[in-house]
Amino acid sequence: MFIMKLLLILHFYLSRVLITYQMSGKQLQAPTDLFIRQFKWHMTVVVGSVIAICILYIRVSWHDSTVPLPPQPQPRRKSSGSLPQELSDLTHLLHWPPTLGDGGDLLASTSPQTSTYHLRGPPQASYTLGGYLEAILVARDHQGRPKTHGGDLFRAQLLGPYLKAGVPGDIQDLENGTYLLSFPLLWAGQAQVQVRLIHSSEAVGVLRRIWRDQWATVDFTGYFRGPTGYEETVTCNVNPLLTGEEESTCHYRDEDSGELWFCARPPTLPCDSLVGHSSGHYWNVTTPHEEALLAWNVTDKVLPQSISPIWVAKESNKSLVLSPQQPCHPGIPGPKPSGFYHRAVWHSLSCSGRSFSTVDSILGCLAGHIVHMMGDSTLRQWWEYLRDTVPSLKPVDLHATYQTGPLMAVETTRGIVMHWRAHSWPLRSLRTPVASLHSVVRELGGLAGGPHTVVVLGLGSHFTTFPPSAFVQRLAGIRAAVAALLAREPLTLVVIKLANTGYKSVYGSDWFTLQVNRLLRAAFADLRVAFVDAWEMTSSLALPDRIHPGRLIVRSEVNFFLSFICPT
Repeated sequence: MFIMKLLLILHFYLSRVLITYQMSGKQLQAPTDLFIRQFKWHMTVVVGSVIAICILYIRVSWHDSTVPLPPQPQPRRKSSGSLPQELSDLTHLLHWPPTLGDGGDLLASTSPQTSTYHLRGPPQASYTLGGYLEAILVARDHQGRPKTHGGDLFRAQLLGPYLKAGVPGDIQDLENGTYLLSFPLLWAGQAQVQVRLIHSSEAVGVLRRIWRDQWATVDFTGYFRGPTGYEETVTCNVNPLLTGEEESTCHYRDEDSGELWFCARPPTLPCDSLVGHSSGHYWNVTTPHEEALLAWNVTDKVLPQSISPIWVAKESNKSLVLSPQQPCHPGIPGPKPSGFYHRAVWHSLSCSGRSFSTVDSILGCLAGHIVHMMGDSTLRQWWEYLRDTVPSLKPVDLHATYQTGPLMAVETTRGIVMHWRAHSWPLRSLRTPVASLHSVVRELGGLAGGPHTVVVLGLGSHFTTFPPSAFVQRLAGIRAAVAALLAREPLTLVVIKLANTGYKSVYGSDWFTLQVNRLLRAAFADLRVAFVDAWEMTSSLALPDRIHPGRLIVRSEVNFFLSFICPT
């Protein structure tokens, strides 16, 4: 706008010069060469004035040279840069029944010892394979009084202990203190209902408040290094107000995703000397009463057994409900439940997943493929499982921090290359070079794609310490990058690993993970990608929840993942 005004002024000034010449030509009959000399002089004055004004304007408006200006994000395709409509309405997408407080009385909160459940109908001698078992759960407080509102986080399972079988039950919150439980009967033989209270509604209320009101519950450390090797450390975070130095911060913009990162300005070193990143501190964000609501003795506890084991009869000599016949491919709708375990093997209910039980079967599937895994440490477990299972898949030492990568393994005779690297900040990790923290958007933008390219994204665990808006912003950039990759090479396989169960604290509760998975599904719902439902794979068996699941679970996740690469 400023330059346009200068051009208008210049045009006006020259027009006056020409008018002056025309008038003087008629009245004074001045020679032509006199006009030329006058015109050149006027031009010199005008152009010089414009240049001087521009220089003055730039000097006045230019930022302090000691503050590194963030580079502008690269332009994105307009068609892929917007999120699906349902993801923009977080209130609807992350709906949870209202959670009332207990008025400071811990005994008024939901108790795992007094809450009960019973069959919805009369018990039967045997049940039909492929049918459903329904039960009613009544939530009660520590004094045995029935609750009058919902909002508790329960988890229900139907287990076959002798068959190493299990499936998650569906829980419908009736929002009056009762819950309707529904279990599909997917295998023949004995089955047993188990219900666990993960968090009382009062504890969920604490988590909701923190997620809504706290900008973060952790911080990070930035390491700055000068030319002589001298270092200074400061606090960094997703928001400049969280660095402890509101008036003086260094800000960094990712050139590819456009996301910002902030660090307090070091005492003497410049902002562009940031070389390292690591976890910082966990903040105390709860009161003593809130800590009691989230304590171990009322969190993730099994309710007293209320239903006797049932017997499921065979159906036409079938011992289990068979998986669908359709091969696994991206874009398959996700049923609920997404699958079940039987004899410690995961059976998908969306497609005919395969079992890759031998080294040769894994090598045959991965042959000629380049696999790019990007995300958190639960996805790194896939890379580790394949490295440890296939002896000829050799890791390459890239001299990187193992916890954050990049990691690489190759199998030269079959042409297999397998990468893993952590997503960029916010990342809770040991100290790692900032230069190694590539954003997922940056990595996706550098892939040509094609039928031999496989991309796996595993996000969620490191975003539970921030409000949902931070994760939505990350998903917006990644979704745009995935859409662009599939547009230029539609045969590229993109797999989304949902976050699994694990943490039960104010910093990483399963309640947060449920919300994160809702956002993940919504972000990629209209794209041709495949989903691996790690949440249900880690919540179907009678195994303790661990943020890093055991080998049985990881093997099931990897087998289902390979089923999309090699569906037949």
